[in-house]
Amino acid sequence: MDVWGRVDDREVLGGLQRLIALGRNAQPALKVIAELGVLSTRRRFKTETGPDGKRWKPSLRAQLSGGLTLRKDGHLDGSISAGAGTDFAEWGVGMKYAAIHQFGGVIRAKGGALKFALPGGGFAVVKAVTMPARPYLGVNDDDRRDILDVFERHIAGVSRAG
Repeated sequence: MDVWGRVDDREVLGGLQRLIALGRNAQPALKVIAELGVLSTRRRFKTETGPDGKRWKPSLRAQLSGGLTLRKDGHLDGSISAGAGTDFAEWGVGMKYAAIHQFGGVIRAKGGALKFALPGGGFAVVKAVTMPARPYLGVNDDDRRDILDVFERHIAGVSRAG
């Protein structure tokens, strides 16, 4: 997977094409795959681990007050949704600040400064802060195996049904 979350999906597309070649609607399988994507993404929020298996850098808030990184109020992971059609499965998050957490980047003060508490006491006042990437969306090898398994089960079910 690259930094933008793109994956080599030839094997997955092959499974979809085999199912479609049997003349069946692939949407039921694609709905299952979209829900697997949601479950995988929610697991990453709980384990604070990206699709690549690397732990996220703990947030300053989690260091100061405990809890999980990216889980202060649960809005980001609570906005995870999924959809599927006859030829696609998708899942993602619906918050406008989602990208800064997925990819990282610089947040600049809009006039004035940013002020926040520091571990050990005191405050920082800065013009900008760099957010580290904490990827939660993506498809890893375990996800890919699960997706292929869904296709294989649907293909086997179609083959048995005739």
